[in-house]
Amino acid sequence: METPSEYAYPSHWEADIVLRDGGTARIRPITTGDAKRLVSFYEQVSDESKYYRFFAPYPRLSDKDVHRFTHHDYVDRVGLAVTVGGEFIATVRYDRIDDRGMAATAPADEAEVAFLVQDAHQGRGVASALLEHIGAVARERGIRRFAAEVLPANNKMIKVFRDAGYTQRRSFEDGSVRLTLDLEPTAESLAVQRGREQRAEARSVQRLLGPGSVAVVGTGRIPGGVGRTVLRNLLAAGFTGRTYAVNHAFDADLREIDGAPAVRSVAEIGAPVDLAILAVPAERVPDAVADCGEHGVQGLVVLSAGYAESGDEGRARQRELVRQARSYGMRLIGPNAFGIINTSPQGRLNASLAPDPPQRGRIGLFTQSGAIGIALLAGLHRRGAGLSSFVSAGNRADVSGNDFLQYWYEDPDTDVVLMYLESIGNPRKFTRLARRMAAVKPVVVVKGARHSGSTPPGHAVPVTRIPDATVSALMRQAGVIRVDTVTELVDAGLLLAAQPLPAGPRVAILGNSESLGLLTYDACLAEGLRPLPPSDLTTSATPEHFRVALTAALADPACDAVVVTAIPRVGENGTEDPSAGGPLATALRAAAATGPAKPVTVVHVEIGGIAEALTAPVGGSAPPAPVPAGTPDVAPVPDTGEAPPAPAGSPGPGRIPAYPAAERAVRALGEAVKYAQWRREAAEPGKVPEYDDIDEAGAAALIERCLGESVDPHGVTPAPGDVRELLGRYGIHVRPTLPAPGPDQAVEAALRLGFPVALKTTAPHLRHRADLGGVRLDLGDEAQLRLAFRELTEALGKPAELQPVVQAMAPRGVDTVVRAAIDPAAGAVLSFGLAGAASELLGDLAHRLVPATDRDVSELLTSLRTAPLLFGWRGSAPVDTPALEELLLRVSRLVDDHPEVVSVALEPVVVATRGLSVLGASVRLAPPPALGDLGPRRLPSY
Repeated sequence: METPSEYAYPSHWEADIVLRDGGTARIRPITTGDAKRLVSFYEQVSDESKYYRFFAPYPRLSDKDVHRFTHHDYVDRVGLAVTVGGEFIATVRYDRIDDRGMAATAPADEAEVAFLVQDAHQGRGVASALLEHIGAVARERGIRRFAAEVLPANNKMIKVFRDAGYTQRRSFEDGSVRLTLDLEPTAESLAVQRGREQRAEARSVQRLLGPGSVAVVGTGRIPGGVGRTVLRNLLAAGFTGRTYAVNHAFDADLREIDGAPAVRSVAEIGAPVDLAILAVPAERVPDAVADCGEHGVQGLVVLSAGYAESGDEGRARQRELVRQARSYGMRLIGPNAFGIINTSPQGRLNASLAPDPPQRGRIGLFTQSGAIGIALLAGLHRRGAGLSSFVSAGNRADVSGNDFLQYWYEDPDTDVVLMYLESIGNPRKFTRLARRMAAVKPVVVVKGARHSGSTPPGHAVPVTRIPDATVSALMRQAGVIRVDTVTELVDAGLLLAAQPLPAGPRVAILGNSESLGLLTYDACLAEGLRPLPPSDLTTSATPEHFRVALTAALADPACDAVVVTAIPRVGENGTEDPSAGGPLATALRAAAATGPAKPVTVVHVEIGGIAEALTAPVGGSAPPAPVPAGTPDVAPVPDTGEAPPAPAGSPGPGRIPAYPAAERAVRALGEAVKYAQWRREAAEPGKVPEYDDIDEAGAAALIERCLGESVDPHGVTPAPGDVRELLGRYGIHVRPTLPAPGPDQAVEAALRLGFPVALKTTAPHLRHRADLGGVRLDLGDEAQLRLAFRELTEALGKPAELQPVVQAMAPRGVDTVVRAAIDPAAGAVLSFGLAGAASELLGDLAHRLVPATDRDVSELLTSLRTAPLLFGWRGSAPVDTPALEELLLRVSRLVDDHPEVVSVALEPVVVATRGLSVLGASVRLAPPPALGDLGPRRLPSY
């Protein structure tokens, strides 16, 4: 057996985690330098917990114990510790054993595991997190099962094992419970892990948004400055908790600032502080963080600049800030943040630089830019929309959009999520969380820095190799509404927050302008909607005419949504009615409130006050206008006065979003239609089929051999024979090719394969370039083959350069391309398109995340602009799309089952009316990349 010194310290096992109560802790391997920490930790554990661990009174650790528990080889004997503030709060260790329970080495695949958690930290989910991480370590070291001896009275530990979701067996022997856990992840264990992750991360955000007390560190002694501004905003918003002003430069006799107690440090407060806002220069932030951490502050909002956005030195300062905050169990927003807002009446928190907090509403807003945050707050306020909560995360070194998705998922005050993102730190996790969120609440995203080729200053994230159009397609697969501008972000958010989802694409258009109706009709067609013929009410239409028309449109079963168009009504004397907006809004809101639940939008041109009246609180809406005398066959708008006032900015009966242009209203409606369709389909998700002929183990052995033979640590391109064998293990059969270095060998190959054949070059610069003459098809006999070989070499070069091959002709069909690749930012992506220069030039490829379902691959085929060629275009016969879908699913399974397969390209795949033929294939293998979203829970480290 090798000695411990021969094993390198496994730094990749280190991880920051979020615990059940929202606090953070660090998991790391125990080392020989931890002896004093271990002894101190053990002294703080109760006698009962010690008894449960050792099955006997065990008041202290002997020197031999300390040596055994701190000396590991990181293979057969491993110990992990959970630390907060650098001190141990829990430990776990495993020892590899044989089938007799004795110490063993590989290939023994079972280990005995034991936990010990400090009593003060029990109930925080520490042991559950440790089990995830020690299980992942064990699997990495070839251990497949854990065995644990637990006293029957140790219910907490038994529950940890029972609730983990692993396959387990239990027996009772010699007065103890023996538990055996299979460490292979199961659907249940993954669901348990992600459920715990969601609750912990949501709780960590809730602690930031719902503090009972806030300290503003860096409050200025004179008005002005960042800290003083935040303090003023906190007090002006009516924060319901306690507020403290902190500045180390305050005079000793200063008692308050703007009515808030003034102290020189958090330590002087003498009461719990939940949230600290840091508004001090970057060089003073470490002292402020230490002051907060040592006195139990739960979270930080760092407004200070001078971090990763300022260069390498600032980036190092930012990493140290995150490390320091997490070491105290704190989460942080920022640095370089604009702040956070929570409009809940229980908190009324405005810990930001926004002087006017938004109205209370049902929209959650996340932005990575302070400037964009200011613009969005102003735009939403101007259009009468309210927020449930807001965060401007700055460099988002710790808390990110993923954390807020976890929180908003179960937040009863949030119905719609709007996000401005410049980078995505963990795209796989974002897509997973967004898909789950979109199934119950719409998520609208606008992404900056799409085409710059670099990440914004301050954001250290994986750089994607896929084009932005692919990112957009993958977001849509997850149900995310991807828009291009912040204006469209607000437009879509207003509609989704105030109106029901449409049941389909049929749109009724009504209004008092024929021209505006036609513009709206054209915009609907451009967005893929199905507009009904516009209904022209004429320019003389009164608000009551609008009400009647809208009521009729909503009642029409052939209509799924309504767009109302309005221009100023001109009176008999030729002047506009300046107060027309209010009565018209009242009429429209009354019709919308009493009609069937269908979305209504209004397009108006220069009608003063209508947008405000359409979105005003229900109790504050203008009274209905009297019906003009002589208006035939219309009833007056009822005004019962019974509706109670809704919270300002919240959606209520009849709230209708208004737009100054038809294109904007219709674009927002189009996004709602597509999202509603996704929601309906997501209710019955697709399946990943099982295929009995897949040989996963055989493929794994072949991959291991190919990688083992490679001298390149970055990967290998297997030989053509190995590629065919690997694909064959997954039921993907590639038509064989035979080398043809000369005309005689070409004829011999053709005789073996059978005429007719194809002759083609495989030189990299000519591969798949039929347009350059590198492919000759339908060669029916020896003479045609020899002629083609001579023409090919005369036109393009010597055989040694061209590397020609002969292949039997496949049935005629449509040439397609199937690819899969691992992108460092997005994960495994399956791609499909038609072969040829035209498709390449237009970028007509469709993409889905792996593992793809049967629904995903069906959508892949239909989402191409050239899709009609597959389904019978201009009288041609439809091709065998079921066979093509099966091929796509098999490729997806291959890449999903074996992360070492970093790219697959099948080109061309000729799809005939019956069956298909894979004529060319290439595979790239590499050591599996780190997949941060598939392992045990951990916070990202930038």
